[in-house]
Amino acid sequence: MHVTRPATANNPPEWFTGEVWLDPVAAPSAPGQLANAAIVRFAPSARTAWHSHPGGQTLHILEGVALVQARGGAVSEVSAGNTVLCPPGEEHWHGAAPHSFMSHLAVWDTLPGQPSAIWGDHVTDSEYAAR
Repeated sequence: MHVTRPATANNPPEWFTGEVWLDPVAAPSAPGQLANAAIVRFAPSARTAWHSHPGGQTLHILEGVALVQARGGAVSEVSAGNTVLCPPGEEHWHGAAPHSFMSHLAVWDTLPGQPSAIWGDHVTDSEYAAR
């Protein structure tokens, strides 16, 4: 058994709009392991940039109200207790609703020889507000 005590990280403005904090939960630590997990907390209106994950991503909303969108799809509101599945390579963004803090558990696989995420442009205010 091994206990870890990672520090909370403030996520970089290159990939996020607004205040977003990440608490690492799990990362690959042995051959054959691919899964990563983190609890991510978003201030109201904070959000990721457009991005995709070569190994896919699962988001389980822990508290608050999330807004999520896949490229070309509608913005969806997702309440605490619900789960969002983002298939490998799907470009998407996620963040908090305008008047609500939001936290989610994010789980994703890091595939050998590939980045865990491929980052794109910031989500514009008009993209964020298109509900």
